[in-house]
Amino acid sequence: MVLLLTGALLAAPSATASAPSAEAPAAAAALTEVTGFGANPSNLQMYVYVPDNVTARPAVLVAVHWCGGSGPAMHSGTEYAQLADRYGFVIVYPSVTRSSKCFDVSSPQALRRGGGSDPVGIKSMIDWVTARYSADTTRVYATGISSGAMMTNVLLGDYPDVFAAGAAFAGVPFGCFATTDGSEWNSACSGGTVIRTPQQWGDLVRGAYPGYTGPRPRMQLWHGTEDDVLRYPNFGEAIKQWTDVRGLSQTPAATDSPQSGWTRTRYGGTGDQAAVEAVSLQGVGHNLYAWGMAARVLTFFGLDAAGEPGPQPPAGPCKVTASTNAWNTGLTGSITLTNTGTGTVNGWRLGFTLPAGQTVTNGWGASYAPASGAVTATNASYNGTLAPNASVTIGYQANHTGNSAAPTGFTLNGVACTTS
Repeated sequence: MVLLLTGALLAAPSATASAPSAEAPAAAAALTEVTGFGANPSNLQMYVYVPDNVTARPAVLVAVHWCGGSGPAMHSGTEYAQLADRYGFVIVYPSVTRSSKCFDVSSPQALRRGGGSDPVGIKSMIDWVTARYSADTTRVYATGISSGAMMTNVLLGDYPDVFAAGAAFAGVPFGCFATTDGSEWNSACSGGTVIRTPQQWGDLVRGAYPGYTGPRPRMQLWHGTEDDVLRYPNFGEAIKQWTDVRGLSQTPAATDSPQSGWTRTRYGGTGDQAAVEAVSLQGVGHNLYAWGMAARVLTFFGLDAAGEPGPQPPAGPCKVTASTNAWNTGLTGSITLTNTGTGTVNGWRLGFTLPAGQTVTNGWGASYAPASGAVTATNASYNGTLAPNASVTIGYQANHTGNSAAPTGFTLNGVACTTS
């Protein structure tokens, strides 16, 4: 079954239960509208599906509809509810009330954390579900189709501390649809002519939540090569963006074809929960979502085991020791990277996050980019090979505005390192 993305071509949505107030939990095993769920500056509607066998501390999936769609249409037109019945997670279906029935992914308010518009309302929905069902705040996910895919990108950019991962079907990168004239449509972006460097795309995401130094969500991207609504170049630009946000190489760690006509590339890992996974569908247009794809989304999220968190990334085959020596508004940093794996590393990229207010001014032993936020140190020509148990020490000089702490969140070629 292929889901058509225009309202006139969709099957009629199933009936929904009557809307409760926020004082009572939504009825189980029925799509239910919730009102009074919190801050909602753009007057979104909230629908929630809670399976009969909802688990203790359930995961939460936000499923975001396409232009012209609705929460109930997303519920009836995808199989996420049936999968929730099997695995016990809760689903939130946001629903647009503005005339276009498209999510706001273009306004300045939507493209910054807490700025207003649709992302704020969706965050309120998550908070409501989390409180009502004692949901696991480390297992909140977003997926969407077309406009919903664009909103998935926006949500992960605005709220990296809320979402563990996202899956976007036929979308565009975060910030690509930005406008300043009140228009909801950006023809340059939809036409695939907005081309930026990975760092420029990554900086748009990092700019949505300035100063954030925590972990970033994983991302799964889907796009058809013949998409005539949000053209195919947006797929490559989104890969640039999310690999940069995660501090990863643009070169895939693995490439395969899970189904005829599909090309899947994985970045930062080779397994089902790689940091970034991208699936290109040869000859497929904008209406790419087909029945069965949701199961692949759940595998990427790690939700296809009833009541259990998805596979956690193992301690990386690396260990890092980091320290700083500060004065006034400057500091020097020293990082020692040790290969604790059993194989030789040929070429390394060490990702880490600098505390807010720190900016690298120069460095040695590696090249550093960008200068602040989520930084990647890439080996020099003379130290790119690390045998098992071998170490390399690199360093940098930086300015700071008061926080002179050492960086955190180290990854070696996309895999998390232990620290000491």
